[in-house]
Amino acid sequence: MSNTLGLCKLLLLPLFVLGFCAVRSQTAICTHPSVRREWRKLTYPERAEWIAAINCLAKLPHTNALTPSVDPSISNIPPVNTSSSYWDDIVYVHMDLNTKIHYTGLFFPFHRFYVNAIETAMKERCGYTGAFPYWNWSIDAHDVENSPIFRESDPISGLGGWGDPAKDIQVQDGGFRHLEVAYPIPHILRRNFTLQPFLPLGGLPMFTNLTQYANESFTPEKVREMVEWTPGDFVGFQVSMEQPEGPHASVHLIIGGDLAGQCPAGSPPTCVPGPTFSANEPMFFLHHAMVDKVWFDWQNKHPASFWSYKGGSVENLTSLQALKDYPNGMPPELILDSTIPADGMFPEVTIRDVMNTTGGHLCYVYE
Repeated sequence: MSNTLGLCKLLLLPLFVLGFCAVRSQTAICTHPSVRREWRKLTYPERAEWIAAINCLAKLPHTNALTPSVDPSISNIPPVNTSSSYWDDIVYVHMDLNTKIHYTGLFFPFHRFYVNAIETAMKERCGYTGAFPYWNWSIDAHDVENSPIFRESDPISGLGGWGDPAKDIQVQDGGFRHLEVAYPIPHILRRNFTLQPFLPLGGLPMFTNLTQYANESFTPEKVREMVEWTPGDFVGFQVSMEQPEGPHASVHLIIGGDLAGQCPAGSPPTCVPGPTFSANEPMFFLHHAMVDKVWFDWQNKHPASFWSYKGGSVENLTSLQALKDYPNGMPPELILDSTIPADGMFPEVTIRDVMNTTGGHLCYVYE
C-alpha cells in the first residue's frame, strides 16, 4: 500500500465509516449505501430536515471557490454575484456549465455527480442526516396541477404550492416561501403550472411537437419504456430521456417559474430564458434524482447496460438535423476517464467514478 493511500485512510477514517471518501473511487469503500426513497415515503420530520438543510445552504455566504470556466459569450449568464449565498453558488455551477452538460455525454454523469455533491454539502455544512429523496413524477403525470406534492403548505415540512400570478408567480406557502435566489436577479422562488409549455418555442428548431401536453411524456408507461430500453444502447437511452419534448424537459417546463428558466419580473433584456438557473428550485434536485433513478434502473436491468457509455463533449442544437446527427454531443468524444467539471465548488472526479452508485465515490441505491 502506498504512503499516500495509507495517509488518506488514516485522515479520513471517520468518513470511511460512513461509506464516503472525497477522493476517487479506487481509494473509497462503500459499505453501507444509503437508500434513496420517494418524497412521499419520507416521514414529516424527514421532509422537514431536507427542507431545513436546503434553507441552511441558502443562508450560508458566497464562497470564492466558485470559479466559472465557460466564456460568458457562450454561457449567456450574468457575472457572479458575490453578495449571494452558497446555494446560489451551487446554482451558478449549473448556469455556467449549461452548454457542456445538456445534449452531451455529460448529461447523466454530471447530474448524478451534482445531486450527490449537494447531498454532501447538506451533510457537511448543515448537519443533514438523511438519504437524498427523489420525486417520482410518473405518479403525478395524470394530474400534476392537483398533485399532493404541490398541496404541501406546511411551513416546515411542505414543498409549497403554485405561485401567485399577482405576485410574479412567487411561491406563497411551504418551506420555501421565503427562499430568495440571486439569479438572474434577486427574487423569491417562482412556480407556474404550464400544461402546454412548448407552444411559445416554435422559433427553436429542435421543438417539433408544439401542442404536446407536457405530462404525456413522463407517464408510468414512458418510464417503463426507458427502463426497458435496448440493453447497452446508452445514446438511445439518453435520447429517450433528454429529447426536447421528453421527460426531462417536460418536467422542468410543466412546473414553470424557476424550474423552467422563466425570467422574473424586472429582469434586464439580457436575461436569456432556459435551463441555466433552473437549479434555483429545490425541486430541481428531486427531479434529477428521479432522472438518475431511471438511469440506475436501466443500468441494473441488464449487465450490458451497467458500464455502457458513449457521448460527445460539444452540444449542437443549431438545427434539427444536427441534433439527430449528434443527439448526445459532437466530438471530441468523452470517455470513462474524462473529468466531470465542477467550477471549483466540488472535488472533480471522472465519469467512471459515478457509473456505479456503490463504487466508492458514490454510496447509495434506490428503493
